[in-house]
Amino acid sequence: MATSNEETKSETGGRAGTAPEPLDLSEKGRRGGETISLDRRLFMKFTAFGDCPDPQEAAARLEAAGVFGALYLDANDPQGIGIMVADEDPEFFVTTLRTLFNEPPFDEYYYKPEFDMLGRSYSIGYEPDLEDTLLVKPRQKLVNPKHKWAVWYPLQRSKGFQRLPRDHQMRILSEHGTLAKRFGVAGLANDIRLACHGLDRNDNDFIVGLVGPTLHPLSAVVQDMRKTEQTAQYLDSLGPFFVGRVAWQTPQ
Repeated sequence: MATSNEETKSETGGRAGTAPEPLDLSEKGRRGGETISLDRRLFMKFTAFGDCPDPQEAAARLEAAGVFGALYLDANDPQGIGIMVADEDPEFFVTTLRTLFNEPPFDEYYYKPEFDMLGRSYSIGYEPDLEDTLLVKPRQKLVNPKHKWAVWYPLQRSKGFQRLPRDHQMRILSEHGTLAKRFGVAGLANDIRLACHGLDRNDNDFIVGLVGPTLHPLSAVVQDMRKTEQTAQYLDSLGPFFVGRVAWQTPQ
């Protein structure tokens, strides 16, 4: 019996007996009208602790271990701290950092799993300098000595967003980008955006870090985001929010 073309195609989407197209998981950008790519990205992990009476002792251990990141004093816990660590190799988090957090003084603290976040830098597809977008800028924003305050939180998009046409998605993202640019140009707030698909225990999609010299503008960013189409219609959840002031950063 004759078969249709569709019936002769393999489950991978190619014709039966042919090899599937190789996967390209590199980050994409655009420069001079041409698509560019880079198969590198920065992983960042946030961990929070309570019962920390001496944050400087924790900071000294992080610096001695060569950790790249920042330690924050928790604004909502008088003995709480939060630590954001960045490394290009995810092995770092299950080797060096894991060992460090199982040694004094960290093994004496109270671990707060509800604030745990792990994400990776990503590109949208139009960035002209991928190394700067994926590797340089997130690090710079994290350890900029002017960025004394930070708000870190995860977010989960509604599944309906993924069914929107591509141009509608980009229009929604552009609205958020314009908001972030206004605060950034004014020197009031900068954002660090990380993807956490499949990396988050609660199935969140992204991690956002708002960093700046003072706290109020970071709150104002979240307030203004409530009015955007993405937040008002296409987010299922935000938070929990960690609010902290820098006690230590890796020296620039």
